[in-house]
Amino acid sequence: MALPLNNFRTVTAVLEQTEATLYTTPASLTTIVLGAQCANVTSSGATVTFVHSKNGVDTELLKDFVVPPNDAVNIVSGKLVLETGSTIKASTGTDQSCKVTLSILETSNE
Repeated sequence: MALPLNNFRTVTAVLEQTEATLYTTPASLTTIVLGAQCANVTSSGATVTFVHSKNGVDTELLKDFVVPPNDAVNIVSGKLVLETGSTIKASTGTDQSCKVTLSILETSNE
């Protein structure tokens, strides 16, 4: 019998205009996004797009959402379950204007 795996992680990224993959759920794991926050670190409004991708289908959780200057937004108000191979992607309208922090729990599918 396999031992259960529960691994808490924090993933951080500085966003660019080009969409980037922030996290991909590894094989044999399910991931729960416990929290996701985006901070605008500039003195003017910045847009952010946050995408969940599964089996090649992109679903925008935020699309060109304006984060006020020197403020932050909670991207996910509840928990988000990511199955094996699912990804989280994000971008911003102005390079290096937004920083994202993901708090995640990876758990074994076995």
